[in-house]
Amino acid sequence: MSQSIKKERLPQLDLFRAMAIFCVIQVHSSSFATVQAVNSSIFYFYNWMNIFFKIGTPCFIFLSSFVLFYNYYDRPVNKELIGHFYKKRLTYIILPYILVSCCYFILVHWDNRQLFSNSKMYELQQLGMKLITGTSYTHLYFVFISIQFYILFPLVLWLFQSFRKSKILLASIIPLGLALQWGFYFWNKFDLHIPNKGSYAPSYMAYYFMGAAIAIYFGHIKGWLKSDWKDMSGKQKMWTGLLWASWLAVAFTHVQIWFSYRQHWSSPNSTWFEMLWNVHTLLSALVLMRASFLIQRRGSAFWNKALTRLGELSFAVYLFHPVVLFFYRKLRDHYSIPGASAMYFLYIIGGSACALAISWLFTQFCFRRLPFASVFLGSVPYSLKKKKKTPDTHRPGQDRTVKMNG
Repeated sequence: MSQSIKKERLPQLDLFRAMAIFCVIQVHSSSFATVQAVNSSIFYFYNWMNIFFKIGTPCFIFLSSFVLFYNYYDRPVNKELIGHFYKKRLTYIILPYILVSCCYFILVHWDNRQLFSNSKMYELQQLGMKLITGTSYTHLYFVFISIQFYILFPLVLWLFQSFRKSKILLASIIPLGLALQWGFYFWNKFDLHIPNKGSYAPSYMAYYFMGAAIAIYFGHIKGWLKSDWKDMSGKQKMWTGLLWASWLAVAFTHVQIWFSYRQHWSSPNSTWFEMLWNVHTLLSALVLMRASFLIQRRGSAFWNKALTRLGELSFAVYLFHPVVLFFYRKLRDHYSIPGASAMYFLYIIGGSACALAISWLFTQFCFRRLPFASVFLGSVPYSLKKKKKTPDTHRPGQDRTVKMNG
């Protein structure tokens, strides 16, 4: 029997998810503007919106790894653990991925007037290929690479557990992740030439391994995460200030290099784009972790409750929000809004607001009213599950200790 281990529940992680899904929506809402509004006087804003927030998916990957290692690192890797782990992923990740991929496949073919235009066997082959490559729609690569890591997880968990007796090996986890990620990048650049390398797990090994390292050392950094500035030691203040300053500097450098490229002012080597994206997003994961603990501590009850709900719905919102943008973008096709106009600015901001609000309301409605919602949208949010008869005496936002069964 695998051992059930009591772990402190971390409500801050839902705040992290809320910020990450907000970032994802900003990027997807502004993607067309980077092409349609190049000549706009406020193109820098569109470019900033598209690049500054390009941290959502890597941060989700980091957090996914953190949660897995936080829950499983102290448990023995055996048949029961592996079986339970894959049963949950099959039910709440892989099955929704397959069904949602099928829905997007039908939507795209319907929009292109190609639905049932070919033989059923050919269309099934097309769908099968898109399922195994995560290409039924542009955002589904994230779930596809998550599935790849789930396949590797038991092996990586066993490997990192074997590092316990050596501080040197434990300290090498993040450098190892960086080496694997950058090794794959250069291998692909000079030899493989895979066009969609971002759809494969090796492109994100630094995030997986950093998430694992933070989970393993969480007991050492929890105090820093829970400390206000005035309560920090001088050394903690120095590292915290350096983190935020480095994050802002790299983020705006990343924004600037893309702005210069999109304005045809320069044509940097692709490695510069990769390096800036990598550093920007790794620092962002740490910043969001720190910010989530700060918001949980200092934020109002209203914002904590609202962001917690959004974070709980984040996977469902991630799956659904492109549908909102798909139909919203029909407005521009109908009204022919010029990319350099003020109306286009309102159109882009409106798209972001609609994608967030409609997806939030729709997915919440589904989980509340449709008993089969989890089949398409993943696990039911913690706060929407049927309440137990015994009242919860804990105050909202207070840390709770629960059994972590993965």
